[in-house]
Amino acid sequence: MGVLDGRVAIITGAGRGIGASIARLYVNEGARVVVNDLGSQGDGTGADAGPAHEIAKELNGIAGDSVAIADGGDIADTTTGQRLVDMAVETFGKLDVVVNVAGILRDRMIFNLDEDDWDAVIRVHLRGHYSTLKPASVYWRKQRNPDGHYRIINFTSSSGLHGSPGQPNYAAAKMGIVGFTQSLANGLARYGVTANAIAPGAATRLTATIPDDNSIGDAFADARFSPENIAPVTAYLASEQSDWLSGRVISAAGFDVGLYNVPEEIETISGEAPWDVATLAPELERRFRPLADGLPATPFAAQIGS
Repeated sequence: MGVLDGRVAIITGAGRGIGASIARLYVNEGARVVVNDLGSQGDGTGADAGPAHEIAKELNGIAGDSVAIADGGDIADTTTGQRLVDMAVETFGKLDVVVNVAGILRDRMIFNLDEDDWDAVIRVHLRGHYSTLKPASVYWRKQRNPDGHYRIINFTSSSGLHGSPGQPNYAAAKMGIVGFTQSLANGLARYGVTANAIAPGAATRLTATIPDDNSIGDAFADARFSPENIAPVTAYLASEQSDWLSGRVISAAGFDVGLYNVPEEIETISGEAPWDVATLAPELERRFRPLADGLPATPFAAQIGS
């Protein structure tokens, strides 16, 4: 018996790296999966349905049964998201879990960032998440099952959570996914859905494309940063055991799994009348400056310093 016995999942970006590792573990834990991957280059150009079909073939071989089907569509095309939901329901009879891993990189400092590179990254990450979750939410709402144990597992990044200076487009998209995830957690709870986001740290073909001057060093060269180490926490989140956890960001890197806090006010200045600058300024410096003097702590400090 696996922790995902009988569960049906859609996994985007599952042809390689983190997505493929998740698909393998899901099948080993008893799930059936719809594997989606455009098979593009790391910057989103090109297409090759081969990786998705190869992973599906591998998974069916592991299980000795038809537990995986492949789709090579562009996840940022909303017709692809609808097709994936339809494939899951028509082939396996239902849909329990959506895992949104698919993503691309087009790294530039903001002063060198072309609008096409901005639009492409925002499109794949944000519309790509919307693409699967709009039709999935329609399906789950129709089930009218508050005990359905339905799961949304999105993928954010430390780039968004901490502001990678060389990835303004990617950082914006990944932080947008956090807000999207929290909205889904709040909006879909009554329908038996939980929504969480993973911030992974793993060596993949995307991290290999990051220019040296934007890299955070040799951390990802460590064997502990295999994509396979991201899969266990996503399997737990996909299980029926995780009803208690929703609207949160979980980090997974190496052998560490962490829980991020939810943004909250840490200090408030209250007045009796509208503020003017002359009276507000000293209060800001007295109350806020001890808590927020300079840039916040960040894993990208070395890049900022250079």
